[in-house]
Amino acid sequence: MAPSPLSGPSRRLSVFALVVCGLAVAAAVVAFVKGAWLVGVVWVLMAGVSSNIAWYYVRRDRLERAAAEANGTAVSGE
Repeated sequence: MAPSPLSGPSRRLSVFALVVCGLAVAAAVVAFVKGAWLVGVVWVLMAGVSSNIAWYYVRRDRLERAAAEANGTAVSGE
């Protein structure tokens, strides 16, 4: 059976970043509903940063796998 597309630390970090992104979006919604616009904007920015971090780790893992396949080496999955 082939390993999952993401494995090891990259998978854990990308999942963690997505969780943080979801929580930041929820906090932004609550802040906007309560009328705290400035705080809501800060939470939206936090969601954007965590989303970019998640994409970074997904892309890094894909590039590492592609490089390993091009070199003919096995990709270890955890």
